[in-house]
Amino acid sequence: MLMEKQIINTNNAPAPIGPYNQAVLSGNLLFVSGQIAINPETNQLVLDDIKTETHQVMKNLKGILTEAGMDFSNVLKSTIFIMNMNDFALINEVYGSYFTSDYPARETVQVAALPKGVNVEISVIASK
Repeated sequence: MLMEKQIINTNNAPAPIGPYNQAVLSGNLLFVSGQIAINPETNQLVLDDIKTETHQVMKNLKGILTEAGMDFSNVLKSTIFIMNMNDFALINEVYGSYFTSDYPARETVQVAALPKGVNVEISVIASK
């Protein structure tokens, strides 16, 4: 039997730039697409510095989680893609500030390139 899926979209995160949705809810599991530092109000990239960029990514994730009736405490797993492993400590500092306890499972991967030339992209899986 196929699980029903619900598409989650919000104006509090950037509109998809390809053939995907911001998130898909299936049962109690929410699969959030990778978010980059696009300000949803201006549709402009926020690339001032790596901490500011990471904050925008986390704000976009928060907007999607909120639309699905969740928050960062619901996140089970995250994946962080970064361009430069030397930025890891600063990204980790910002990322960690959005969680209070019971941190999710995570992997961090350095990649050769990311969409629109950004430095960080983060996706999450959450559960109600």
